[in-house]
Amino acid sequence: MAARLRDWHRDSGRHDLPWQRQGPYATWVSEIMLQQTQVAVVIPYYLRFMESFPSVTALAEAPQDQVLAHWAGLGYYARARNLHQAAQQIVSLFDGEIPQSLDSLMTLKGIGRSTAGAIRSLGWGLRGVIQDGNVRRVLARLHAIAGDLQTSSQQHVLWELAEYYTPALGEHAATHTQAMMDLGATVCKRTHPRCSDCPFHADCQAHQQGLTDYLPTPKKVKKRPSVEWFVLGLRDINNRIWCYPQA
Repeated sequence: MAARLRDWHRDSGRHDLPWQRQGPYATWVSEIMLQQTQVAVVIPYYLRFMESFPSVTALAEAPQDQVLAHWAGLGYYARARNLHQAAQQIVSLFDGEIPQSLDSLMTLKGIGRSTAGAIRSLGWGLRGVIQDGNVRRVLARLHAIAGDLQTSSQQHVLWELAEYYTPALGEHAATHTQAMMDLGATVCKRTHPRCSDCPFHADCQAHQQGLTDYLPTPKKVKKRPSVEWFVLGLRDINNRIWCYPQA
């Protein structure tokens, strides 16, 4: 699998993203920005962010308001606050150097197992295992894994598969990591996947069983309760308005 994926990535993968081969800091910033956000949207934000905060130290020393201003319009602002706080952790605990070990990376604010694996792999050139949304979708279809992928049992299965497929050598692992993300983003898409362009279409259980459109299983969306409000507005003799909301 790793060899076929590497060959596919050489010819069809993404090789010109601005954060590629730029070290652990660039990888970290891009990974946080790419959470819940598409690449095309992220690129201009990333370029402006890196111009203003070119290093961990520069980010750590910047006022939080300035960091948030560079995030304006990107959404999910907790990501920016976590990024800023993690930069301060790196300066105070790791002398401004982004750590290499998985455990140390996961002590930083906003960095989970998958992001830590991406930083190790794409940033440091070490073996790192990831399981972002794209990788999860590829694995779920390849092995026809149904059900809620966020449950602990399904997460265990997916991490075992991700570990199994990731090459042992750091250089090959980095290529594998990028290739898995690219395959999920450009071929094994959530809707209208291009199965004929996939290097694994002959082995994909979802494709063989006609389940591509049904896997991964969509998340169950909780229906929000409808609440009706009545508001009484009173104006007193001093022309002040008093409002009394009542559910």
